Amino acid sequence: MLHKTEGIVLGTTSYSDAYSIAHLFTRDFGRVSYLLPMSRGKKPKIRTSLFFPLSVLHMEVEHMPLREVQKLKDAERQFPLYELCTNMTKVSLAFFISEFLSFILRESGHNELAFDYLKNSVETLEAAEKGLANFHLALMMGLTRFLGIYPNTEFAGEHSFFDLQNGEFVVNEPRHSYYLNRRESSYLRDLYRIHYGNMHLFRLSRNNRNVIVDQLLDYYRLHVCNFPPLKSLEVLREMV
Repeated sequence: MLHKTEGIVLGTTSYSDAYSIAHLFTRDFGRVSYLLPMSRGKKPKIRTSLFFPLSVLHMEVEHMPLREVQKLKDAERQFPLYELCTNMTKVSLAFFISEFLSFILRESGHNELAFDYLKNSVETLEAAEKGLANFHLALMMGLTRFLGIYPNTEFAGEHSFFDLQNGEFVVNEPRHSYYLNRRESSYLRDLYRIHYGNMHLFRLSRNNRNVIVDQLLDYYRLHVCNFPPLKSLEVLREMV
């Protein structure tokens, strides 16, 4: 059966001389892999150049139950990504975010709210002129709301610990090892109010920013899925 939907490109992988596999987070079906014909001839029906990380597409797709790789009938970009393809800071952010989402969303089903949040995030990143160094922090914190893992900040006091396992600030040091010390907890406590509108106001050193990214990745690993070290992270550390 044919369907029209929207999708955010997470990446592509090689499959054969004639096809690659495109991985997208769609508004109607969640995370899906599609068979993507390699561009051949002067006017291919589906251009592989559309599948740059974080591109937002209108798509016509064929979905069959139990099929691991679905068929893509047509695709067109919803809006151009000039900055995400040319501004090197935004390019590094796009590759980090797409790799991060590829693991976070790999078991994800239908989640329109998460899709709309991520689509707005792509549009915001394309247009942003300030606060870029903190964009990925704002996205990672904001996404926790749509995945049901937003931290409980009720006891986010000056001397509290952040319990990574239970997703909450606590007064006493937890008995397990999955928590942040008081200094590390203070970074996260200062950050839980961050969003795209105020991200430029957070004055963080590169070292502090890197510590926070590592904390957030640890938090996601405990609550969403176990994923390997991100290859794009080291490049991002040098760019922002």
